[in-house]
Amino acid sequence: MPQQMMNQGQMMQPPSAITVKDHLYIEDMLSWNLLTVKKANFFAQQCQDQEVKQAIQKMVTSHERHYQRLLNHLQKEMSAGAQTAQMSQSTQNNQPQMGGMH
Repeated sequence: MPQQMMNQGQMMQPPSAITVKDHLYIEDMLSWNLLTVKKANFFAQQCQDQEVKQAIQKMVTSHERHYQRLLNHLQKEMSAGAQTAQMSQSTQNNQPQMGGMH
């Protein structure tokens, strides 16, 4: 079975390449997680109940982890894309130039 098979609706391994649509969705998820972290930190600072404050801080940590995982995946994808583009450019530069004589 492929490594990317779904286990109860979740991918075990992210795909090796992402589409433009995937890239845009990941950027949205980054924004959502960052906004959640900022708001939750604000509410944790306002909170008087230590038990509630700890629960909010636990949620903040979870969203920070999600943010970092998404960012790492996006950076890895961008790095791989840059290497592919660089190799393609190098290949094109090494091809002999065809020129016709008149």
